Amino acid sequence: MVRWVLYAWGAGLPGRHREWVLHDVTTPTWRLRHLARATTQLAPFAVLLYVLLPGQPWVRAMAVLAGLLIGYFYSCAYMAESAEHRAVKAGYPRGTAAGLRAEADADGRKEAQERYEARWRS
Repeated sequence: MVRWVLYAWGAGLPGRHREWVLHDVTTPTWRLRHLARATTQLAPFAVLLYVLLPGQPWVRAMAVLAGLLIGYFYSCAYMAESAEHRAVKAGYPRGTAAGLRAEADADGRKEAQERYEARWRS
């Protein structure tokens, strides 16, 4: 558990976990995993700010919520780049994670394109 928290905060994992890192950033739930890592990074700051900020509880809660929304916004904006960086840090060439995700999504995209063509281009 401690190793995962360190990984979530950006620490590299030992070489024997190389395949797991690639799985982590290419599995169908990679976006949810990214959000779990982002939550692990944001939660301590949210708790500290809520405890240390002066004011009424609802004002502190809204301030922390606003900060969390901004944090999640930037985390989502750089989701693919962050996943790619984790794969590179594990020793894979740049583009490996994105390529594997695109390969896995190819069938779904092809079906969606066919549905689009059948509905709108015929």
